[in-house]
Amino acid sequence: MHTREGIPPCLRRPPVELEIVIPAVNEERRLPRTIGTTVDYLREQVWSSAVVVVDNNSVDCTNDVPDRFDSPLTRVHVIGCSERGKGAAVRRGIVTSTARFVGFLDADNATPVETLGKVLPLLQDGCAAVIASRHVDGSRFEVEESAMRRCGGWMFRRLTRLTLPDIADTQCGFKFFDGRLAREAAATCRVDGFAFDVELLARIVRAGGTVVEVPVAWTDMPGSTFSARRDGLRSMADVLRISLSR
Repeated sequence: MHTREGIPPCLRRPPVELEIVIPAVNEERRLPRTIGTTVDYLREQVWSSAVVVVDNNSVDCTNDVPDRFDSPLTRVHVIGCSERGKGAAVRRGIVTSTARFVGFLDADNATPVETLGKVLPLLQDGCAAVIASRHVDGSRFEVEESAMRRCGGWMFRRLTRLTLPDIADTQCGFKFFDGRLAREAAATCRVDGFAFDVELLARIVRAGGTVVEVPVAWTDMPGSTFSARRDGLRSMADVLRISLSR
């Protein structure tokens, strides 16, 4: 388990009840809206919280965006991650957290941050993981994905059932966890790419943790860094490796 004493001084952050990790690579355009919306919501809540942007080798001004929103009321931190991949960035944010609850959301703001209103009570009641799902009753697509993305998503979901047969949607970018369990699981994860979610959830389930899916109003946002050609096959191969690593 990652203890505060084991975290390098440059990555230590004040403990809070909830910490939100946002992985980002070249997100200077979309990130301001996402951070602004998130911070506005958090400042209205009773729990202490912070936002952590993990800059994953950006070559634009992503690294400068968080400073615009940092305040004593809701801290907005930025840390770096030299290992490439969304999974590597999220893992770095989780294992350096000391929050009671920790999770991540995507820089595109596709899932409304207000979904936390459903998530936090479930975590407080003892769930190990609470994740947004586009494929459970009550969910809806505000803006639909392209036909290619829908086809690829269907194939990916079929593969993930080999590992996580009871989870309908492993790839919605809005997942929150019991902090201690998430740090223990993330510290042993090896996938750096988009299948990191599957590996993290699989480790939590294998450790006996309960995963709950909540419905979400999801919007397909332009500008995704996911490439079906570049990332799709790699992610599917990673899922197969995860399913064989029991």
